[in-house]
Amino acid sequence: MPEFDTSHVKNIVLLGHAGSGKTTLAECMLFEAGLLSRRGSVYENTTVGDYHPLEQERGNSIFSKLMHTKWRGFKINILDTPGYDDFVGEVLSALRVADTGVMLLNATMGVEVGTEIIWEYTERFKTPMILAINKLDDEQSDFDKTVQQAKDNFGSNVTVVQYPRQQGAGFHEIIDVLRMVMYKFNDTGGKPDKLDIPDSEKEKAEKLHKELVEAIASNDETLMEKYFDQGELTEDEMKAGMKKAMIRHDLFPVFCLSAERNMGSGRLMGFIDNVCPSANEMPPQITNSNEELPCQENGPACIFIYKTISEPHVGDLSFFKVFSGTIRTGMELINESNGVNEKINQLFLMEGNKRLPVNELVAGDIGATLKLRNTHVNNTLHIKGKNYELPPIEFPSPNMTVCIEPVNKGEEEKLAQALHQLREEDPTLIVEVSQELKQTLIHCQGDMHLAVAKWKIENLHKVPVKFGKQRIPYRETIRKMAEANYRHKKQSGGAGQFGEVYMRIEPWYEGMPEPEGLNVRGREVFNLDWGGKLVFYNCIVGGAIDTRFLPSILKGVMEKMHEGPLTGSYVRDVRVSVYDGKMHPVDSNDISFKIAGIMAFKQAFQQADPQILEPINAVEVLCPEDLTGAVMGDLQSRRGVVEGMDSESHFQKIIAKVPASEMYGFSSSLRSLTQGRAKFKMHFDSYQPMTYELQKKLIEEYNKSTTEVLA
Repeated sequence: MPEFDTSHVKNIVLLGHAGSGKTTLAECMLFEAGLLSRRGSVYENTTVGDYHPLEQERGNSIFSKLMHTKWRGFKINILDTPGYDDFVGEVLSALRVADTGVMLLNATMGVEVGTEIIWEYTERFKTPMILAINKLDDEQSDFDKTVQQAKDNFGSNVTVVQYPRQQGAGFHEIIDVLRMVMYKFNDTGGKPDKLDIPDSEKEKAEKLHKELVEAIASNDETLMEKYFDQGELTEDEMKAGMKKAMIRHDLFPVFCLSAERNMGSGRLMGFIDNVCPSANEMPPQITNSNEELPCQENGPACIFIYKTISEPHVGDLSFFKVFSGTIRTGMELINESNGVNEKINQLFLMEGNKRLPVNELVAGDIGATLKLRNTHVNNTLHIKGKNYELPPIEFPSPNMTVCIEPVNKGEEEKLAQALHQLREEDPTLIVEVSQELKQTLIHCQGDMHLAVAKWKIENLHKVPVKFGKQRIPYRETIRKMAEANYRHKKQSGGAGQFGEVYMRIEPWYEGMPEPEGLNVRGREVFNLDWGGKLVFYNCIVGGAIDTRFLPSILKGVMEKMHEGPLTGSYVRDVRVSVYDGKMHPVDSNDISFKIAGIMAFKQAFQQADPQILEPINAVEVLCPEDLTGAVMGDLQSRRGVVEGMDSESHFQKIIAKVPASEMYGFSSSLRSLTQGRAKFKMHFDSYQPMTYELQKKLIEEYNKSTTEVLA
């Protein structure tokens, strides 16, 4: 029998901007529950959560961690997450399996940009949320300002449950308006004394208590009627009402903390036990086939893989949540994505980097297992006879791209294996081998994300690597009509080669009229893999070229469009009309007309006012108002066009279009300019013509590079 049934398992995720105190709070919770005899410190690299050497080196969380503790008859699974947006994949994975989020707000900074971004994800998942205002012992702390910013950002459902009697170095008393008591801590924190609320605070406490009761009652008609009849609700009624409202994402209670001094964590844990929902109290999961999957320990076994890490000398460790049934060692489950039969040989509870073996896990619990053969993040495993597939985690698009290569020649295969392993562990890191650019590319969330990837490759896989600029996928096109002809003639021993092609090329656009002055015999339209179109016309009259050679001419044109005449970039949006030519009864063949097609297209292209198109990214930057000038200046220095600004809560959103070639290093520059107080996202928007000066420079660089290669 498992130690805890489903209703006594609580899953919480600690969220917040970097430096808000999540790892320190997790340490307090483990200490308060008696699992630790001494609280570790982030500064001394002694916490259970930040055990990875890279985290200890950098002084902040990089990976999400699973820990658990026991508190007054309940098991609390704690998911500690990083605060930097570069590691958003770790946050989303943890949110997918948590039943309650605890958002830590730094009382000295208020609602920060990172907090705002994470909140958007909680809205997507409709995660019940607690707001915990931390660092109230700091001299610069401002509880009221932080609460007001929370209301401005997250809505009027933000409701105070606790407030500090004093802030700064003297912080040691918290007034709880749910229980209407005051908690008084000694200097070392820990368990407080419960005291009556002082007369000087009664008016404020009663006002906030009334606001809390009204907020709870407004979300429940039965409680509203009781409140109107009796003018008050009991503590149990308030707790029941808060749970319902939190599940509906209609109430966000505010608590007070000093995690550093261990003040307030015990009361927060008590609230998690008493009020926060268990997995079986949350709405049932909806499978991809629109079937409800209630969280019941006697239901059909079903687990969801939310995270994978590779442990040296051990193998892949898969983290999962049991969404239905009871999972036991030795059980066989089916991977719905690929039909592979997976055997659960071992089950573990996790305590940071420590694995604690268990024999079974019930619905609602979170654990880990080793060496699943063909199972990855976002896979659903279930018992035979079912076809459950749970919705996957949707990870954000990358914000940064660089090329990567090994420092030492001959280690390309080792690097490929390392990159494959990184991709398995981190779905937000995308590896691409670009045939167009002839580079291996890493697409990631930012420079910190990239630094972590480099550390893993070099320290775990022992492959020294170097990063470089991604080549830009330019496009080439034309702006006017041009004609050219080319005769390919080659005579040597045996059969010769002969083919002559007359060709007209024009810039293609939707709805353009048929070629003027030509007799159209056939038309083919090709949607190009790289965007745009090629429209190919057969306008041959009198049998000047046999129709059997037209596919060879088309093949030659298409080959040249793969490597444009100006910079070797793909060509797009061109109409080609073959209208005349000559052939030889003996020497004409497919290769002759292919070469003639290539050369005629190249000559015509050079005469048709060729134009290089560059990719333009749509960029959105979220930053405090006092930093907008510096950010806009940086974007404009990158040839960016600022298209507008918008307010988003108490932040400013700058909307701009910036050439992709100018975005290299923007992540680092933005972090430096704003001290990490701004975030950005971008995506490809369109291709736009380059200026003459830039086009000329690009062509000269290309010609120089090709000359050097030939030399």
